[in-house]
Amino acid sequence: MSEKKLHGLHLRAGSTADGPYALRIAPAQAGWDYAGLRVLELEPGGSHLLKAGDSEWIVLPLSGGCTVHTQDGIFELHGRESVFGGVSDFAYVPRDARAQIASGVGGRFALAGAKCERRLPARYGPAPEVPVEARGSGIQAREVHNFAAAGAFACDRLIAVEVITPGGHWSSYPPHKHDEHRPGEESELEEIYYFEIDRGGVGYQRISPSRPGGADLLAEVRTGDAVLVPDGWHGPSIAEPGRPMYYLNVMAGPGAEREWLIRFHPDHTAEGYR
Repeated sequence: MSEKKLHGLHLRAGSTADGPYALRIAPAQAGWDYAGLRVLELEPGGSHLLKAGDSEWIVLPLSGGCTVHTQDGIFELHGRESVFGGVSDFAYVPRDARAQIASGVGGRFALAGAKCERRLPARYGPAPEVPVEARGSGIQAREVHNFAAAGAFACDRLIAVEVITPGGHWSSYPPHKHDEHRPGEESELEEIYYFEIDRGGVGYQRISPSRPGGADLLAEVRTGDAVLVPDGWHGPSIAEPGRPMYYLNVMAGPGAEREWLIRFHPDHTAEGYR
């Protein structure tokens, strides 16, 4: 199946819908090599066959729960009512596998993927084992769910985390980048942001160029929108006052080591990031 390349960095809700997927971003569509994301919607009693192909995947409930049935085991995901209801359990599906995803109650499920070489075992990720990080302070305070961060859960290339930004706060700040390979200093990673805003609110996402002709975006984002970050300084991500903002970050890149190393914009300090 040939992939039709996506146009622009800001993908509005529904613009990449494909069959059961409310959102579908394949690496070839994004114009890069590794990172992909799908959002699967299932009606009560619905099911879907995921063919992993040359990518590894994490099935992450956004709302509702499901069963993930692979040749290596059956994983019951309890899920959550919404992305604002705390961390969720999840399942890892290796490359070259098939997984039947079924939901008695129905729901929405993020399938975060990355093209990879190694085939790791299928596994269950319990919610209580997800590292939760309080990052920043003041109006830069936010909560990070490091469910598939580089040091938290084993994958071949995939890195994925969730961020909850309280209403009126800034996150993904100071602006930072990871578009060059600098050993010990910066890793080269493609990145997707997927957004949900509480109660129909809006948020704002900025990307500024790190090189001549590089990525440049200021977007008003709503629930179901996604933003592609092929390069550039990204941040801030800004939540509307009174409306918490959720985003899922999916990252992958060509480095021999799976690591998330970033450089901060020289006009800013890293003080608000920790």
